Amino acid sequence: MTLNRKDFLRTAGLAGAGMMLAPHMSNAKPARASKYTFQLGLASYTFREFSLDTTIEYTKRLGISKIALKSMHLPLDSSEADIKAAARKIADAGLELYGAGVIYMKTEAEVNQAFAYAKAAGMKMIIGVPNYDLLPLAEKKVKETDIKLAIHNHGPGDDLYRSPKDVYEKVKGLDKRIGLCMDIGHVVRIGEDPSVWAEKFKDRIYDIHLKDEDKAQEDGKPLEIGRGVTDIPAFLRTMIKVGYTGYMSLEYEKDGKDPLAGAAESFGYVRGVLKVI
Repeated sequence: MTLNRKDFLRTAGLAGAGMMLAPHMSNAKPARASKYTFQLGLASYTFREFSLDTTIEYTKRLGISKIALKSMHLPLDSSEADIKAAARKIADAGLELYGAGVIYMKTEAEVNQAFAYAKAAGMKMIIGVPNYDLLPLAEKKVKETDIKLAIHNHGPGDDLYRSPKDVYEKVKGLDKRIGLCMDIGHVVRIGEDPSVWAEKFKDRIYDIHLKDEDKAQEDGKPLEIGRGVTDIPAFLRTMIKVGYTGYMSLEYEKDGKDPLAGAAESFGYVRGVLKVI
């Protein structure tokens, strides 16, 4: 059964009503919840107009404990001491700084900088876009540091990694710690189904950028999750089916100056779907 937004809202409403009635029902059964193994997180680009301190505060208010930083919150050319201090601040707030990105790597110096940055911060992963000719160096750095490289697809206009398929074709022969950060919004904007690629490339997906779009076309615009054309319930069901254990981070690109409400709605929708699928 495909659970669309209307179906989900109806089901969630019934579930909510059932919870209210439960104390009065002797044979009430507990609400069904999906057994998912992935970790919900936040791409800090969501709060790109705000400071690191505010980003930490908002992430905690969303009930999220995993975060990947974009460089406006911790510049790539920061000193090692400043990187360690920022990482310590994030950890002290009870958050896991699992990665950084998207980081573009067009030169050897940028590859070296990205891995030194991630190592200093104690990150597990770089969400990156390395030029093809730099993949051998990136693989060498992955082997040296044991930091994963999740290559990000950027959809229309991306000459390197338009689709997850483009990423997979380039990395399938490389160290298995090099894989994909699948941005499902960009997948939808090129008219592809993220669930199809998730099944096909499940062995090399390490991060997900979770988004929704108003239409499955090149000029699609981001929306709160659940309001657009992306079949989020089907995608979540697929990730559960394949046993995905990586990160699934909201990258909310709408309402840059006031994103908290939309981010909260998006996480609420995802959590609601996970309770009923």
